[in-house]
Amino acid sequence: MHVDHLLRLDRLDLSLVWGDEALLGQEIGGVTATDLEDPARFLQPGEIVLSGLVWWSRDGDPGKTERFVSALREAGAVALLAGEETHGEVPRELAEACRAHRVALIAVPAHTTFRTITEAVYLRQWSELSRRPTDHFALPENVRLDLDRALENGATAGELLVRAFAHLGAPACHLLTGSGRTVARTGAARTELPAPRAAELVRGGHGTTVRVEADGGTAYDRWHLHLPEAGRVPPRVLQEIAELLGRHRRRQDRNRAASAAAFAELVDAMGAPRFDAHRVRAALASCGLAGRDAYTVVVTAAEPHGEGGAVGVAALTEALRHVPSVAFAAADGTGGEAVAVVAHGKEAAPGVRARLGDVWPLIHACSPDLVLHAGVSASAVGPEGLNTALTQARYALAAVRSGTPSSSRVAGLGDLDGLGKLLAGVPVDVRDVYRRTVLGPLLGAGRGSSAMLLETLEVFLAHDCSWARTAEALHVHVNTVHYRVERIEALTGRDLSRLDHKADLRAALLCH
Repeated sequence: MHVDHLLRLDRLDLSLVWGDEALLGQEIGGVTATDLEDPARFLQPGEIVLSGLVWWSRDGDPGKTERFVSALREAGAVALLAGEETHGEVPRELAEACRAHRVALIAVPAHTTFRTITEAVYLRQWSELSRRPTDHFALPENVRLDLDRALENGATAGELLVRAFAHLGAPACHLLTGSGRTVARTGAARTELPAPRAAELVRGGHGTTVRVEADGGTAYDRWHLHLPEAGRVPPRVLQEIAELLGRHRRRQDRNRAASAAAFAELVDAMGAPRFDAHRVRAALASCGLAGRDAYTVVVTAAEPHGEGGAVGVAALTEALRHVPSVAFAAADGTGGEAVAVVAHGKEAAPGVRARLGDVWPLIHACSPDLVLHAGVSASAVGPEGLNTALTQARYALAAVRSGTPSSSRVAGLGDLDGLGKLLAGVPVDVRDVYRRTVLGPLLGAGRGSSAMLLETLEVFLAHDCSWARTAEALHVHVNTVHYRVERIEALTGRDLSRLDHKADLRAALLCH
């Protein structure tokens, strides 16, 4: 399908703003809907881009238009379809930028939805495949036509799966993600596979497994067709069914991508320096999360830091899809974080932390070289508590990253059950100041003397301030322990017979 084919579809009522014959003759490889100011990372070569122009304003930065169109050009987009509903027309400066960067520009009237355009593109692509010689296909023609209609009418993955295998005697088949989540299954697959077992099958267990190729899949949520009975379905038939599901997945992913801007606005509103409850309520409504009983915030970070927040968003999104009876929005946060707001009933709050802990090893197994940590907040009632919940989740994340830097883990506030874990969530620079304040005289007592006194203090506190046991552990005379402890007390101004002073010194030792 070429760009000019869209202009010939009367039901779409599109009009050409700018574009020459060469640009209109380009083949369309896919569709992306976006209102991000810089959509480059979400685009693939050969796509048309649908935009409602929410990012543009008459009195805004003119550079926005240049950056947006430049991103389309660099990504290899074949055309921009600009919606007229937001501003009543296609801005002149957008047309000039498209002319300068040689990107075809088409106006979309307010009465034409982006979904209608997307479906028109994929229906045309499917129809073109269907006109190939019949012997090219393994699926019977009537089955292909039925699946074509089902896809056009917005059938779910489960409906497509059942229809695709019906003519084969409806064998048991599961559609699984890399982390073992069941997306859909046929009627013969009577029970849903436990996630650990499903993940094992995807990685090479018995039966037949075929990967579903789609642009939007990641190691965490990529789809796989699994049939327990090997050889039950011809390989070419399985491959065609997988291709069909890939087209469905592509459409699904693009619909979700359209929500990315709303998700990002929610995360930004929650963490704004000046919390605006009205802005947060509006953002929750845009994400379909308004009016819920309670909210939990989850923050993840990947190691190494260079992986960025996008990986964390993919992993966190897949993990939360394992959690029953919740709705959520996830987006990039600051400093390479991924942040999710989870909406649920009040009684389900403890289940979010518990379920994430159960599935986190499955998420990690999808990409074993990457260490993923997650912090989970307490339950917040209403939008007003989301800023506090974000702070709590970040605190729990900092604690788990410090406590288990090389192992993927999940932590909630309830996991902070010791002084060490509590202090691990305190910012590093704050811990450093406290350590220098309390232990400063010891740290400056000379290299050899400092190390000796710090070791003595740590062992003395670890042995409940027992002189004899400390002497035994350090292999010194008990009088030596008395001398060293007296020197520690003199240098720090603390009395190690007092509980509060012991706590001060113990906390300072933990702040390393």
